[in-house]
Formats: sequence, structure tokens, C-alpha cells
Amino acid sequence: MATISVVIPARNDAAFLRGCLAALGQQTRRADEVLVVDNESTDETAAVCDAAGVRRVAEALPGVAAATARGFDAANCELLARLDADSVPPPDWLERIEALSETAGPLTVVTGPGSFYGGNRLTRWIAENLYIAGYRWSMNLLMGHPPIFGSNFALPASLWKRLREGVHRSSSRIHDDLDLSWQVAPDMNVLWVESLRVGVSARPLETWSGLGRRLSMAWATFSADFRQQGPLQRRRFRRQWQLGQQPGGAYGPAGGPASP
Repeated sequence: MATISVVIPARNDAAFLRGCLAALGQQTRRADEVLVVDNESTDETAAVCDAAGVRRVAEALPGVAAATARGFDAANCELLARLDADSVPPPDWLERIEALSETAGPLTVVTGPGSFYGGNRLTRWIAENLYIAGYRWSMNLLMGHPPIFGSNFALPASLWKRLREGVHRSSSRIHDDLDLSWQVAPDMNVLWVESLRVGVSARPLETWSGLGRRLSMAWATFSADFRQQGPLQRRRFRRQWQLGQQPGGAYGPAGGPASP
């Protein structure tokens, strides 16, 4: 069995983080390490981590992309699982993550959707049936494989080592999961398991400004990723790999930007 680190980026989310850590404490397969990346919080995040007995590392560079990358870099285990501070994993989440990852192999990211809580019934329906379903459908069409959902995924540490140099961690306007999805090389895969669900707060989608911010971040992420590699080129390389041909150009099977 692989050892598992759970990485949780957090910024001023102490109340949600307390619930997330409590859920991790009820897992049928306990984490070997829980690592909270404190992104300059000014609330009780440090106290919540101390009370739960989990490891806390600091990341001064603002943004979830920087915090996630910092957590993955600092993690010590063979499998890196990722939650948000407001994620509430069911008791068998890590047990299923371990089994799915073992079956999928060392070149696969395992991910699943969220079951939204909070807000009102309409907000939750939109979040699950339009936001998440639309994200999966459109990104699958664009990338040739399912996307990664940042509130609920895991990847082998060896895979992160191949991908870490390509991610855009210096901007607070980058969606870390969308960016990481774009770094997936032709010989890698993303396994989307519909039944692998965690609770996720609907709060980002409760207001037009919240939704607008997420869409703005998606555009910023695409702008950065498309400069790295255009979508048509990316789909062509993936198709070449599937046909047994060696892709060339911006991405080969090593992942990340190729050297000039």
C-alpha cells in the first residue's frame, strides 16, 4: 500500500477547515500525513491545525495555485491527495482513493465531482448540474481527457515531480486544477470517477460576483496555458501518442515545457 499525504490549501477558512480535518479524522483508511498550506491567514487557521495535530506550512505567495504547489512540494508520501478547506470527504474517501490509484497506475490522476452543500436548492442544482457537469464536458472536449477537480483528486508523487515545473504558481488568478489538467502529458491520464464525491461548499457560486471571479480566473488560466501550448497542438500530440507515435514540440511524454 502506498503512503498518502493529504494537502489542503487554506486562507482564512478556519471554520470550514475544522470540519474538513474532523472528516479526515473519521477515515476508514487514515492519512499518513495531513498538510495544511496556510496562505497568509489572519484567522484561527494555525490554532485549528494545532488542535487537530496536523502539519502546517506557510506560503506567502497569494493564490491557490502557489499554495497547492507548495503543499505538493513539501509532502512526504507516495500518493498526494488534495482537498479544499471546505471539502468534507466521506469516511471511505481515502480508502477509495488508494484502491483507485493502485488500479489506475502511476501515470493517472484520480478525481471526482463534489456534492454541494450550503446556499439554496437552486444554487446547489446549478453548481452540480451546470458548473461541474459543464466543466467536465467542455474540458474533456478541449483537452481530450477529463479535467481535474481541485476539491477532490489525488496523484502519485512521482507524477507531480514530472508536472511541477510546468504549472503556473506565481499568479493568484490561476485555477490550480485547470492548470494542472493542462500539464497532463500525452502518456498520462485523468480518471474521473462519478461516485468518488466529497462535500463542497456552494458559497463561490452564491453571488454573481463570485461566479464572475471564477470565470475570470478560468480565462486567466487559459491565457497562461495557451501560451505554453495551444489546444489544437495539445490534442494532436495526445492523438499521436494514442496511435503509438512519439509526440514532438512543446510537450512530449515527459510532461511540462520542452527545452528549446
